[in-house]
Amino acid sequence: MMNQFSATPHPLPAYAHAPVLPLIVAFLMLQPLSTDLYLASLPGLASVFGAPAATVQLTLSLFVLGFGGAQLIIGPLSDRFGRRPVLLAGLALYLAASFLCAAAPGIDVLIAARFLQALGCCSAIIVARAIVRDAYPAADAARVIARASTWLSLAPLLGPILGSYLQVTFGWRAAFVALSLFAALVLGVVALRLPETNAHKNPRATDLAGIAANYRLVLGARQFWAHALPGALSYGAIFAFISGSSLVLIRVLHVPTGWFGFCFAAGVSGYMGGTIVCRRLLPLFGSAATLRIGSTGSLAAGAAFLAAAALGLAHWALVVGAMFATMAAHGINFPVAQSGSVTPFPLQAGTAAGLMGALTMLVAFAVGTLVGVSFNGTVLPLAAIACGLGAAIFASVRLIGTPLMEVAR
Repeated sequence: MMNQFSATPHPLPAYAHAPVLPLIVAFLMLQPLSTDLYLASLPGLASVFGAPAATVQLTLSLFVLGFGGAQLIIGPLSDRFGRRPVLLAGLALYLAASFLCAAAPGIDVLIAARFLQALGCCSAIIVARAIVRDAYPAADAARVIARASTWLSLAPLLGPILGSYLQVTFGWRAAFVALSLFAALVLGVVALRLPETNAHKNPRATDLAGIAANYRLVLGARQFWAHALPGALSYGAIFAFISGSSLVLIRVLHVPTGWFGFCFAAGVSGYMGGTIVCRRLLPLFGSAATLRIGSTGSLAAGAAFLAAAALGLAHWALVVGAMFATMAAHGINFPVAQSGSVTPFPLQAGTAAGLMGALTMLVAFAVGTLVGVSFNGTVLPLAAIACGLGAAIFASVRLIGTPLMEVAR
């Protein structure tokens, strides 16, 4: 097929002239936009609805749970029925749920709508990963995801800033109106321009026996765990900052609320740099060595953060710097992890993508909970969590990954 990296064989598949890479970027953007665009509205929601902060946090935590659990279902559905129908249904659900969020009369409706929004968002992410497996050769998959991730980084970079502006200017409902408009645009392009990419539909993918067989195949493969586990842990490391940075920066280090979005964006910019570095490392060293380099960066970022916090350093620049370094390492780790966990399974690409996504969200939920319960009014708990995750990423790559000598042979 025609793509940015390989020569064009004949005949061309139906999706050869579709805007595959821009759509993959748009699909992947839905998740960070769904979270980051309304972060600035979270404190205001408690006042608007007269709800405690713990209840308002359910709009985030249940989104993560819904997103993670749905991946176990959506992956097999896309393997059986194809990427296009699952994607169209998911985007339509996301659009309807976003409108419901914007019109929510109470916090209970908003929480329920956010859960539905997560289900629709999940379909876009799962199908995006599976389309990469469908449309690009295995040798190009990691570079394709790295290239998409470079553009994807604009969402968490600009999302909090845009969200802050929408909150101040129009109120909390404006963020969900913006998400509705974006979803409508993506849905229209998919309906008009993206044909089916799954050429190997598996009629047994949704049978209980078929699901069990596919799960056994994927979960029993060392190559899946060698990529999915460090990838999930790496996402957990950045989620520690996503869930804890506002507490630390605003309540501990007294950063003005109006400046939080800019601090967050500065930290997230490391992710864009990491994906660019990943694209340069892959053709030079290959996936295995690139993942080792990224995991070393994760460990170094967490260890430096903990050492500085243990020495009593408490400044907003320390948190932003640690976030930048962790995000940069994640930008190297995650493209390799996403492609490596799906590429070995052409007939179970959706299932593999779903399992990796569910594992990622499970780690994120656990990390977010740990950040919340460990907060003690200092920087130290966040630093300890970041260091622990960095060490876990480093260890998982060395203990499960393929030895470099074996790769060389």
